[in-house]
Amino acid sequence: MTLTILLLSFIAILAVGAPIGVGLGLCATITLFCTTHMPMVVISQRMFTAIDSFSFMAVPFFMLAGSFMSAGGVTKRIVNFATALVGFMAGGLALVVAVAGMFFAALSGSSAATTAAIGSAMIDEMEQRGYPRSFAAAVVASGGTVGIVIPPSITMVVYGSIANVSIGDMFVCGFVPGILMGLALCVVSWIISKKKGYEGSGTISLKRIVETFKECIWALFMPIIILGGIYGGIFTPTEAAAVAAVYGALVGKFVYKELKWGDIPGVLLSAALNTTMLMFVVGGANIFGWILTNAKVPHHLASMMIGLTDSPIVFLMLVNLLLLFVGTLMNASAAVVILTPILLPVVLALGIDPTFFGVLMVVNLAIGCITPPVGLDLFIVSSIAKVPLGAATQKVLPYLFMLLFMLGILTYFPGLTMSLLHLLK
Repeated sequence: MTLTILLLSFIAILAVGAPIGVGLGLCATITLFCTTHMPMVVISQRMFTAIDSFSFMAVPFFMLAGSFMSAGGVTKRIVNFATALVGFMAGGLALVVAVAGMFFAALSGSSAATTAAIGSAMIDEMEQRGYPRSFAAAVVASGGTVGIVIPPSITMVVYGSIANVSIGDMFVCGFVPGILMGLALCVVSWIISKKKGYEGSGTISLKRIVETFKECIWALFMPIIILGGIYGGIFTPTEAAAVAAVYGALVGKFVYKELKWGDIPGVLLSAALNTTMLMFVVGGANIFGWILTNAKVPHHLASMMIGLTDSPIVFLMLVNLLLLFVGTLMNASAAVVILTPILLPVVLALGIDPTFFGVLMVVNLAIGCITPPVGLDLFIVSSIAKVPLGAATQKVLPYLFMLLFMLGILTYFPGLTMSLLHLLK
């Protein structure tokens, strides 16, 4: 009865277009009201408890770091560097989007921020160079998926906090999957561009590469500072996020000199709003997951999955299907908060490394960013490019299939994901 009311009310609330955080919190409220005699104050208490964590303090700081970098002229310099690297190849600007997306992902921690920043800089430029606007939108949306895979990743912070897994280890393990995803997207863009006759511009120039690298080197230092500080024992991931925010502000203001004093209130407000929305989703997802746990859904699901198979690979493939489906309907952070407590006991029982599983979970949900009906990156580029959502979705399919192929590779070869971590330890 409890589970039926919870799921039906959640579906109904989402069907009327309510935000995901509101849907999670409201359906939990309805369920508790109809099935228990608990005081409704429990809902606010559980939501607050979900975000009352030292690890979660990293989220607003990473948001702020990305906002400072974006406002400080970093996007333009990253695009210039990526253009110098691959702009001369067939489909040069499409390749630039993927490469720039990887670099910007290492600063923002968010697929939405990566998509918005690269899309604002590249879509009009691609159209002027002869690329169809819908294709440009698809390239940008797919390139934004690596935003939550390449560290620092806000979704990884959420998973690490819930699963009690080292956030630093998660960050290290995110590099190889994120880079492989970005390179795979480059391959798709190159193949499509060769078929469609989209040419690059200019020729490769070592001098230009060096010049553009020097321009953006201060921005590219940020992930080095974060991971170096964490693994050097200088600061915790939360403290690293605060350092990154200060570093982003100093670089934007005093190095690139494009961050004005008048921009700072807007940057702070933007980071605060984005953090508030994410934390509201996390709080709503926590109360949703708490009700599922009280209904013994994790126990029943674990028993069912172990009954179906004792093979870690088969289990991971089943989880991939589940996460890909969930990713079409739900924000990545909300999905992590709800599903991690449910799936983690099975993961541990089957001897799967929880750090590897966390990265695989994030990759799955990153792919969900370009799968309708809740493909956030698609909505963002549709708004920026002013193209119909359906047109962008159609053009994104080749990239989606390639990302699914890469997901299969990462699932069957966990050593790829864990390789960098093993080298460092």
